[in-house]
Amino acid sequence: MLDDFATEDSGTPPRARRKPRWGRRFLVVVASVVALALVAGGGFLFFLNQKVSGNITHDDLLPKAAPSATLPDGSSVALPQKDVGENYLIIGSDARPGDTASRSDVIVIVHVPEDKKAVQLIHFPRDLYVQIPGRKKDKINAAYAYGGAPLLVSTLQGLLGVKIDHVAKTDFEGFKRMTDAVGGVRVYAEESSDGIQQGWNNLDGTQALAFVRERHELSEGDISRGRRQQAFIKALMLKVLSRDVITNPVTVTKFIGAATDNLVVDKALSVGTMRSEAISLRNIRSSDVVFITAPFTGFGTAPDGGSIDILDEPGMADLGKALRTDTMDEYADATVTP
Repeated sequence: MLDDFATEDSGTPPRARRKPRWGRRFLVVVASVVALALVAGGGFLFFLNQKVSGNITHDDLLPKAAPSATLPDGSSVALPQKDVGENYLIIGSDARPGDTASRSDVIVIVHVPEDKKAVQLIHFPRDLYVQIPGRKKDKINAAYAYGGAPLLVSTLQGLLGVKIDHVAKTDFEGFKRMTDAVGGVRVYAEESSDGIQQGWNNLDGTQALAFVRERHELSEGDISRGRRQQAFIKALMLKVLSRDVITNPVTVTKFIGAATDNLVVDKALSVGTMRSEAISLRNIRSSDVVFITAPFTGFGTAPDGGSIDILDEPGMADLGKALRTDTMDEYADATVTP
């Protein structure tokens, strides 16, 4: 399923969709490094490199390498595949200051194809009911609670039959600081809530944080919240790449600091690698950024009584094949809502 979002330039709301869709946060970090590449030179580039390196934390977020993955249908595929692009897992937490429980409210695979001509962001609803390696079936965000990022990576690799190359973790508080760093954003709300009107809204950091966190007042709860987060991320990305931002060294510095301050990445993901990947995507435009929902067929109840999103097994098999063969453009075209 492909997502369409209105932009500030269009002045029109997104068109109707048959199913909820999602997206998230990787492009915010990418945009910040792209901005670095566009405006930096000499000593300023060195300064920003030092700032990013000092902010980012490296940790063991990947499981031990496995030669293959067993898919839900019992078949096995070799890992990794070659010349099929890169897959980044983005994990986001909505933990408030003082929270101690581990929650994974944002689970997104960002696929960067081999030709670097597009970026696909695939959101996995946190209540998606899947098999977790070494455990019984459960909501996919339970994998993170049971075994942190490595178990979540293993779960996704088994679900799709693809290798997750890198992992990054962040939190919602970064939304507030990033929004303020670029002077606010203009985003479209499909429905109103406290402090938010249906239609276009100009949001500062505090308002943006409330916008992406709200779910109780929305018609479809976490699903509607996911749609809001996706719309906000695209709006923020476009603002970051605007001429007013990328040509202002002060703004760029503030944004990069906000985007990377609470960022944790796997030990193999160096700042140099991040910068190289971002620079390789410097020609990406809004229309090249595709938001996709991991397929599910509806809603149900788990044996323990919890509400779940029911996995669309044939649809997931198609998604996995598209990732393994680097044909996500064709997958997106085939699943777009007319």
